[in-house]
Amino acid sequence: MSESPSEQWSLRRLMTDVVGSGYKSADDMTREQAREAMTRVFAREPDETTLGAFWLANRWKRNTPTELAAFSDVMREESVQTAAPACDPVDCGANYDGKHTTALLGVAAGLVAAAAGTPVVTHSGDRVPTQEADAYKHVLDELGVRTDLSPEESAEMTDEVGFGFYYQPRFNPAVDDLYDRRAQMGVRTYLNTIETLANPAEADVHLGSFYHLSLAKRIVDTFSEMESQELSRVIMFQGLEGYDDIRPGSTVVAEYDGEFDDFEIETAEYGMDFEREQLEVEDVAADSAAITREVLTGEREDAFADAVALNAAVRIYAGGDAESLDGGLERARAVIADGSAADRLDALRAF
Repeated sequence: MSESPSEQWSLRRLMTDVVGSGYKSADDMTREQAREAMTRVFAREPDETTLGAFWLANRWKRNTPTELAAFSDVMREESVQTAAPACDPVDCGANYDGKHTTALLGVAAGLVAAAAGTPVVTHSGDRVPTQEADAYKHVLDELGVRTDLSPEESAEMTDEVGFGFYYQPRFNPAVDDLYDRRAQMGVRTYLNTIETLANPAEADVHLGSFYHLSLAKRIVDTFSEMESQELSRVIMFQGLEGYDDIRPGSTVVAEYDGEFDDFEIETAEYGMDFEREQLEVEDVAADSAAITREVLTGEREDAFADAVALNAAVRIYAGGDAESLDGGLERARAVIADGSAADRLDALRAF
């Protein structure tokens, strides 16, 4: 007797027949199986034990681009509420669970890029598992910026300021509703990956980070296999604490614009001639907000200022508004010096 359609690929069956036999012997899911699994997760069908086992099994075996693309497509179809600004921004998809140790420089870098003519959007939640650390929202809160925005308000912010923030509970509620179950896991799951690919602004360019080059290739392949969005360019680099802040020293950059390429840069050649420790802070949210204000107003000309300038240069380059990192760095430094970047911060706080 055949199973009814409602029972065909329950998470329990996927565990038994496909993904649950261990990282060496587990099979990969087809696109259809992964789509059904994600649909069931959003419908809250699996009990806590089954869902936790499924998430762990996928962590152990490592998801393929096909699986991640299927999960992402269902997320964008069933949960993500997009609102595209009139401009064409760079989508900065940093890890939502935040940073513990080093300053978060993406707000400052994004505003510098905006002042140079490259719109930037960011997105995060609030204390997302597993780290539940400081993310974009918390730095913006410290700056007095409104963050509890509808997607439409976020798009308006992007057009008005050149920098936009999209808040996960407002634009991706089904993923946000899984907070408690994720917190109970104690480890990251594939949700930590796909939420960074949500692209609520329907941007054409994605900027992200990675620990190992293989992850960058997997993300590029994931975008290529998605049916819910099509990007023209992906830029990724080795980031501090997995965030979209470029790390000092020898750093690998991956680029995709139809073909995948990677190259290594020495950040000292772009003004970041120091060690990671010089970017450490005591209070990530409060200190990052103070650094943002002081760098953009020209009060700081230290390691943080150099790091903000290079991170802005990467965003300008990703957006196609500079032909090289050198060109992006020149523009970034110019808009800090002439006060344009500080003006974008004022506009953001006034929004």
